[in-house]
Amino acid sequence: MALVYRPMMQLSGILFSLLGWVLSCLTTYLPQWKNLNLELNELEIWTMGLWQACVVQEEGGMQCKDFDSFLALPPELRISRILMVFSNGLGLLGILLSGFGLDCMKIAERQQEQKKRLLLFGGMLFYTSGITAIVPVSWVAHSTVQEFWDENIPDVVPRWDFGEALFVGWLAGFCLLLGGSLLNCTICSTEVHLSVVRYAVAEQQDQCQHSETETRP
Repeated sequence: MALVYRPMMQLSGILFSLLGWVLSCLTTYLPQWKNLNLELNELEIWTMGLWQACVVQEEGGMQCKDFDSFLALPPELRISRILMVFSNGLGLLGILLSGFGLDCMKIAERQQEQKKRLLLFGGMLFYTSGITAIVPVSWVAHSTVQEFWDENIPDVVPRWDFGEALFVGWLAGFCLLLGGSLLNCTICSTEVHLSVVRYAVAEQQDQCQHSETETRP
């Protein structure tokens, strides 16, 4: 049974991880981490991302400007930029390693131990990439909530709100965690299957030896 479901789990793990990695890359470059609606001018919506700030007009136009200085950014955006780039790198490395460790890959088919290690490292990289993607998104969300409910800021001052990129980032982290967990589960099923096969081979050898001793005069 483990032999039947293992390729399906591996394929599901790779697909979820690949989806999470694509969403993580998309989250990194989306400028909608934070949104700002101005009551004085409802025709414009200000957005802020890790790399640029944009103004979205009601007519459908969008103007963006890159940040001039990395050090001028708020602390949560500076750290989030570093963590998201690091998460994308880990996800890409996880795709490369786990891809060569799949059962459907005919490369080094006899070296099952090495393929199992590749899957293990790939799953761990996906898991770490998912955590690294969730942390900055949650940090920016927490900072936005604190600023939104800050009593020291006058009510007339516009407040930043959650942007669409935060929800994409949470989904990316969940997919990466799920994909890494599925790949690691296939390693456990591989060990169980190998132990059952070894037990069956040993039992068959014992039966052959027993039958040979009985047939001898």
